[in-house]
Amino acid sequence: MSEFEKYKAEAQENWGKTDAYKEHEEKTKNYTSDKWNSLAESMDGILAEFAVCMKNGENPQSPESQKLVSRLQSYITENFYLCTNEILAGLGQMYVADERFKSNIDKHADGTSEFIRKAIEIYCRK
Repeated sequence: MSEFEKYKAEAQENWGKTDAYKEHEEKTKNYTSDKWNSLAESMDGILAEFAVCMKNGENPQSPESQKLVSRLQSYITENFYLCTNEILAGLGQMYVADERFKSNIDKHADGTSEFIRKAIEIYCRK
């Protein structure tokens, strides 16, 4: 089983009964591998922008950081499922708690995952 298949099985086990998961399945059912690669690249670009923001001395509540959170939420909604603030907050937590996400995000700069988590937390409290 490939890593992608493992993640897919894990997602189905954890969230398979949710509306968001069902929407994700419907929205992505015809995505090609090129589409998936393009989406992953674009998502990684957004995460990299958070690292740049952090390196430039911005804080998680800065307008620039908050615009990136909004962009992230919109990106997920447009391409996968309706990303509510509740779901977004959960993703922020997962970006830090799940070592696979943390190491992938922190490749841009150490602490990026925590920076994103804080920015999301602030955004979702508005």
